[in-house]
Amino acid sequence: MAATAELGKAARRDVPRSSHARFEPSPDRVDPVVILRREARRRIPELVPIRHGRMLSSPFAFLRGAAAIMAGDLAHTPATGLQAQLCGDAHLANFGGFAAPDRTLVFDVNDFDETLPGPWEWDVKRLAASIEVAARENGLAGRDAVLTAMHTYREAIRGFAGMRTLDVWYARLEVEAMLARYSEGTAEKAIEKARGKDNLRAFAKLTHEVGGRPRIVSDPPLIVPIEELVPGGDASLPEASLQQILLAYRASLPDDRRRLLDGYEPVHFARKVVGVGSVGTDAWIVLLIGRDAGDPLFLQVKEAQRSVLEPFAGHTAYTSAGRRVVEGQRLMQAASDILLGWLHGRRGIDGRRRDYYVRQLWDAKGSARIDALAPDDFASYTGVCGWTLARAHARSGDRTAIAAYLGRGDRFDRALADFAHAYADQTERDHAALVQAVKRGRLPAETGL
Repeated sequence: MAATAELGKAARRDVPRSSHARFEPSPDRVDPVVILRREARRRIPELVPIRHGRMLSSPFAFLRGAAAIMAGDLAHTPATGLQAQLCGDAHLANFGGFAAPDRTLVFDVNDFDETLPGPWEWDVKRLAASIEVAARENGLAGRDAVLTAMHTYREAIRGFAGMRTLDVWYARLEVEAMLARYSEGTAEKAIEKARGKDNLRAFAKLTHEVGGRPRIVSDPPLIVPIEELVPGGDASLPEASLQQILLAYRASLPDDRRRLLDGYEPVHFARKVVGVGSVGTDAWIVLLIGRDAGDPLFLQVKEAQRSVLEPFAGHTAYTSAGRRVVEGQRLMQAASDILLGWLHGRRGIDGRRRDYYVRQLWDAKGSARIDALAPDDFASYTGVCGWTLARAHARSGDRTAIAAYLGRGDRFDRALADFAHAYADQTERDHAALVQAVKRGRLPAETGL
């Protein structure tokens, strides 16, 4: 361990911690509108305006959808050369709670569409920038919140560096303990709400009965049953199509999970628009029934594309983007969905071959209303996210070297607060550019969805 500590300390000479404070757009920076137009080519055309409309709503919403834009910017920032498995999109809204396999509610990183090995600093800088942008929108002190998150990340990495490896892998943050620091009554309400967001709740909200059989409701363009998307409206298509998809997904599961899946029968399939950055990718929900109608299961089948980090991080060894997402999630999370799996090279309705990953749609999933947090709660929440990201990096990266690089002082914390301020300014400029592009007809946008 002494050798890796020296590696981290030596990195300070080549990449001083204060150097992370700087952000200036590179001279060859690509117009963010051009990047959004490029991304639109890989997405379902009729859904692209919804994505742009959601990004229009605020600079924070823009940042959520701008992972590719920021990846290009981060590639020009200082990096120590120390690697970890990255979330790739570690903004403030991509953390949340869900039920672990033992049904305890845990808090963790919860989005891995862009996961890839890369410089640990990239995740930390995206988190810091998102905190500053969100704080500005909420009228809060962004610098204080960023400093809290960075201090917590640094102290957590130092703590993990001193732990046995197995203990690092067992470490997790339980929601009950996390919420105990918030205002009285908040914990109970949040836990109750999260626990209620399960398959039975999804079944009650997302289905109705047609001809004596449960069917997913139609709510276009956000939820569209498969028979409404098939040419000619062929309602007989779903059965065989679903069986083929479920069989291919089943092959990615361990034997015991295959047995679990075999206890359910797929009955309906619908396209469902999700998130901000993901809008326009091929995302579906599958309704399965077990013993009877009181035993439903909803799976989400979500397209996995090439990570936006790949052109900059240099990792292209994955033959399946879906497998990349699943393996990255398992590596970073303390506990993952027991039904997490993938599909490779399946043809979509439009005939294009795509990769997908599969998970439960609702499994006591919940996230904080960032715009509703009181100032003290906001700062505390950013600290929780900082700890969580440090734990995720400690599982795959050289935690001893990273901890030695960061040190005991707050030099890195202050540098990241400066970076976050500068990048929030850039995000506001980019958001303004999107607004103008929509006004001038360069990009289509549909708001209110």
